[in-house]
This record gives sequence, C-alpha cells and structure tokens, in this order.
Amino acid sequence: MKFIIYCRKSTDTEDKQLLSLESQEQELMQVADSQGLNIVKVLTESMSAKAPGRPIFNEMIAMIMSGQADAILCWKIDRLTRNPVDGGQLQWLLQKGNIQCIQTYEKTYLPHDN
Repeated sequence: MKFIIYCRKSTDTEDKQLLSLESQEQELMQVADSQGLNIVKVLTESMSAKAPGRPIFNEMIAMIMSGQADAILCWKIDRLTRNPVDGGQLQWLLQKGNIQCIQTYEKTYLPHDN
C-alpha cells in the first residue's frame, strides 16, 4: 500500500490539542518505520475541519483518486474530518476500495468495516 501521512491541527482550539503538527509527524513516521509502511507523501494542515474545503485534505483526496496513494496514516480519525461531507467522502472511498486502509495510532479501518 502507498500511504499518505496526514497531520492536522485546528486553528480554533489551539490550547486543547495535545500534539503539534511536528509531533504528529514524528510519531507517525515512527509507526511507519516500525511497520514498514510505504510513505509516498507527508501532508500537514493547520485548519479547522468543521467545514469542507480544506486545500491539503483535497490534495490528499485527489492523490487517492488518481491512484498515487491508497492508504492514510493519521494520529486520530478526527484529524481527518469533523464534518459530514468529508466524512462521507472518506467512508465512500474506503467502501469502494480506493482507500485500502486508514490507520491511526490506535486503530486500523479497512474497506469491509462499517
């Protein structure tokens, strides 16, 4: 699988987030190294996910749609999405198999999962 590491830190709740973008990237690179994951790109975004339209998130989706990547590694699932439009898009791509795996620090999501 070809993984994109996606790190996001919201701009509206700076004091509530535990890991900085740099810390997320470091931790996820360690996960990738320990599991031998093929990382094709690291994307970082500093923007709220409460509404659709994040440019870096959209870049990641475009890479998946074009076949440049087929898996995502992120700190927690809420780093990917906090709105129903982006969440639905990710779920659809996972169900269709465009995304083979969404892996977080705690859990792995696969196409056959609900």
